[in-house]
Amino acid sequence: MAAYRKLFSTTAIILGCLLLGLSSVSAQGTMPGMAAMENSVGFLSAGTSIEPKTTSESAPMIHKPLGSWTLMFHGNAFLADVQQKGPRGSDKLFSVNWLMPMVSHDFGRQTVTFRTMFSLEPATVTGRRYPELFQSGETAYGFPIVDGQHPHNFFMEMAMRYDLRLTESARVFIYGGPVGDPALGPTAYAHRASASENPVAALGHHQEDSTHIANSVITVGAGTGPIQLEASTFRGRESGEDRWKLVTGKPDSFSSRLTFAIGNKFTGQFSAGRINHREALEPGLATFRTTASVHHNFRFSGGHVASSFIWGRNKDLAGHGARIFNSYTAESTVNFGNRNWVWTRIENLDRARTLLTGETPAALEVGEDRIGRVQAYTFGYERDLPIGPSFLNLGLGFQATTYGLPPVLRTTYSDHPAAFIFFLHVRPKGNLAAHMQMMHQH
Repeated sequence: MAAYRKLFSTTAIILGCLLLGLSSVSAQGTMPGMAAMENSVGFLSAGTSIEPKTTSESAPMIHKPLGSWTLMFHGNAFLADVQQKGPRGSDKLFSVNWLMPMVSHDFGRQTVTFRTMFSLEPATVTGRRYPELFQSGETAYGFPIVDGQHPHNFFMEMAMRYDLRLTESARVFIYGGPVGDPALGPTAYAHRASASENPVAALGHHQEDSTHIANSVITVGAGTGPIQLEASTFRGRESGEDRWKLVTGKPDSFSSRLTFAIGNKFTGQFSAGRINHREALEPGLATFRTTASVHHNFRFSGGHVASSFIWGRNKDLAGHGARIFNSYTAESTVNFGNRNWVWTRIENLDRARTLLTGETPAALEVGEDRIGRVQAYTFGYERDLPIGPSFLNLGLGFQATTYGLPPVLRTTYSDHPAAFIFFLHVRPKGNLAAHMQMMHQH
């Protein structure tokens, strides 16, 4: 425990040194709305995470002036039908969705941003889960979720961010609120440009970015040029089964993250943190999570490409021996001809023994011991439709996933399990780059 506190303290000391070293330099002004979504490192995504700066040219957002403030809307909604093949397969019609209204105000060298995010998944994902083969994590009706993904909370984010620009490329910030995204992991799957058209969670979610909805979050950070360093404290417990409820509690976990950019098209991050009391069924469990990722985004005539390569690792502490789970994710989304999208997600992950039991009382007995490694191969296509209101994009899509699995799981899942999803996709029309061009014209 002392070693992990030392990691957090060291990050805070480095941040303090950055503050002292940069505080004497004056800053230049910035355009309204820009500081809330972009800095010298890149495009500001979920929480305080950063994607490549060129993401601003394709991220679906609506910007509106509101007096001296800027109102921004970001969102995503899928109406999906999943059909799965194999003994554990099932089918379901459900919707995953979220809406992110934000408002920001620039005054001199400072920017204040109020960030909110809401999801209706507690109502649109019935039964507290949607089918996803080989997925696990959190609980439904008192049992571990197996072969399913839990819905998002109604309150996904309620936070404020304050930025102070010390120079054109140097800044310090503080971010926090009752619900937020601490400095741990890559940009969460629901917000990554490389996963924008995929309607379901990455199987590595609980090794890579599951803290993207955390309670009692406080983050401090500083950056200069292409580098940002930040530290967070937050409540480590995963959300309860009542997804409508706003959970409160004292921060008991902490993390640090280093983000860097290589030009406008590449970013990378390395983060580590201790998550205390993570699982409801193992209330004393502490997990040390380490993640690293690289993200790429660039535009071409009529489209863009966004890619991510992610590693996540959970090591459970105190009494659980060498319980270590790794996940590796490679995903890419290509938009071409303006209306066409293709994507892939390839994963290689450690999985737990609960896959053998399913959502039964036996799952409470076998524990989360590692049983083997599973591979998932997803490919999809979507076509935007020339219909609907001018401020929305509507698309129809399809994706297929096949799996590789160890012999121990083949009796339970068959040799060739598969999943197929058909969906309607709705998202805002517009982006930050278009907003900035409009501001230039005025």
